[in-house]
Amino acid sequence: MTTQVKHYIAGEFTTGTGSKVIEVTNPANNSVIAKVNAATEAEVDQAIASAKEAFKTWKEVPVSERARVMLRYQHLLKENHDEIATILAKETGKTFEDAKGDVWRGIEVAEHACNVASLLMGETVENVARNIDTYSYTQPLGVCAGITPFNFPAMIPLWMFPLAIACGNTFILKPSEQDPMTPQRLVELFEEAGAPKGVLQLIHGDKTAVDKLLSDEAIKAISFVGSVGVGQYIYKTGTDNLKRVQAFAGAKNHCVIMPDANKQQVINNMVGASVGAAGQRCMAISVAVFVGEAKEWIPEIKEALAKVRPGLWDDKDAAYGPVISPAAKQRVLSLIEQGKQEGADCVLDGSDFTVEGYESGNWVGPTMFTNVTTEMSIYKEEIFGPVLCCMEADSLDEAITLVNNSPYGNGTSIFTASGGAARKYQHEIEVGQVGINVPIPVPLPFFSFTGWKGSFYGDQHAYGKQAVRFYTETKTITSRWFDEGSVSGPNMSINLK
Repeated sequence: MTTQVKHYIAGEFTTGTGSKVIEVTNPANNSVIAKVNAATEAEVDQAIASAKEAFKTWKEVPVSERARVMLRYQHLLKENHDEIATILAKETGKTFEDAKGDVWRGIEVAEHACNVASLLMGETVENVARNIDTYSYTQPLGVCAGITPFNFPAMIPLWMFPLAIACGNTFILKPSEQDPMTPQRLVELFEEAGAPKGVLQLIHGDKTAVDKLLSDEAIKAISFVGSVGVGQYIYKTGTDNLKRVQAFAGAKNHCVIMPDANKQQVINNMVGASVGAAGQRCMAISVAVFVGEAKEWIPEIKEALAKVRPGLWDDKDAAYGPVISPAAKQRVLSLIEQGKQEGADCVLDGSDFTVEGYESGNWVGPTMFTNVTTEMSIYKEEIFGPVLCCMEADSLDEAITLVNNSPYGNGTSIFTASGGAARKYQHEIEVGQVGINVPIPVPLPFFSFTGWKGSFYGDQHAYGKQAVRFYTETKTITSRWFDEGSVSGPNMSINLK
């Protein structure tokens, strides 16, 4: 039995009238588990019109009341945490523990939105000139939209709409068509939290829906997470249409391993950071750079990776699940083959891995290359699979140069026992998010997710204070009152002497 996924337009769940039907498949065996009718242009228009109308009243709702909606929402998310994670695991193939982490990291942003009142406070200076005061207000933009990827169907939507709506905006969410059931459940709970009709819209679809959001003048801001090519398209098209855009794109994250690091900690962390979630995360460590004698640990990392076993979402012994689709698997396998042909040594090859009884699933076993160079495809491209590339450097300076020459700047880490080496690395590295003895340094929501270079297009980043600035406009008022006559009248006698 397949599930019919629904849109949420103008406060009503609807199957839609679109003739194009998108099938949602279980990555473990590629059986169809759900279907969704891609939104028509008219349905996208209806969602935009509803959000635009709802903004007129929602922006006037006191900030404390908006925060209370978020308080109820984060409570419902926690109450239904395992249910959401189960839906997510079944449609993404993630293990249950990984799925729970996806949901929880989104809940943390919803919690942060509960504190929106203090985040929206403006600034005041009295007497900037004689009898003149200046102060600022933070006001919402209007209708905002989010376009989200398949790899984190709970966390990334929750990066976006709770803060945007708490700031007083209305929001249209267009999630990945590959796993739309999780976002639908998030929206159902938001309605249950008491959000007024029209404040949040959910539309499923393809490029037709995306292009409408990018071109319609009612949309004031676009948030996007996805691949490099699409991110560039979203940013250019959105800004050409005079919208604010934050577009989080690809990555190629390096971990620099110093010879004075704790070897066992390095081994343990490199395994999880490289193949966890089947490598399908923009903060995955896909390149390990071994400095000096640290290269002697490579065989032990290979040995640890060889023990890792993918499996079904409810298999408690599985380290990760399948990749999302047959096309994704084929791309990973193609890059593995290119790596071999281009001269890298494939010391661990997961190309032929299968799970008994689920041979038709999108499985890729842990894979590891050594003798990788910067000219190779497996180094230049984001593989988005459970593949670790190993490189060597003679010094920390050489490793820093290698990382800084990458066109991407999403995340990086260094493992070392030296405070001096760590300080030098964090200061000189041209990457937005740096971990010191932490493999995947995703910041908590009171900071912001700060990718650099080709990993991000825009100015203000996701969640934290930067997201509040992205979803709001600042109004500055300068006022002057002239004399005591301005306060005269019934019950307004004031002695100004």
